[in-house]
Amino acid sequence: MEEPSEPDDRQQAKWHGWPRPIPGCIGVYLLKEGLRFVFQAKGQAGKEALDRWLAWAQRCRISAFVELGRKIRRHRAAINASLEHGLSQGLIESTNTKIRVLTRMAYGFKSPEALIALALLSLGGYRPGLPGRPAK
Repeated sequence: MEEPSEPDDRQQAKWHGWPRPIPGCIGVYLLKEGLRFVFQAKGQAGKEALDRWLAWAQRCRISAFVELGRKIRRHRAAINASLEHGLSQGLIESTNTKIRVLTRMAYGFKSPEALIALALLSLGGYRPGLPGRPAK
């Protein structure tokens, strides 16, 4: 078995070409994960985690997180309601996106009724009866 040798000049050149770690990079990652935890925890635990996160973001001196902390403080009442009740705009936004996709698909239809029928069928709100079978 061979002993590991000293790196040759080519290997040294490769190492010197690598980017150096950015100072504070781990702090940015931890701040991001801390905010993710706030919305996973929900309820009172989420509110307390958000309080700790806001204090941490204010002290970190990273301008993007300081600004995000200010925005969160401005909308704190709505964020607390979301943490308490688990409500979000996600379902509404996904429905709006589906309708926009269907509108693009329906380009060229002769009437808007076809788009409306396509939206009702795709979004699950309308189940027409099949010919020869009773409607449910």
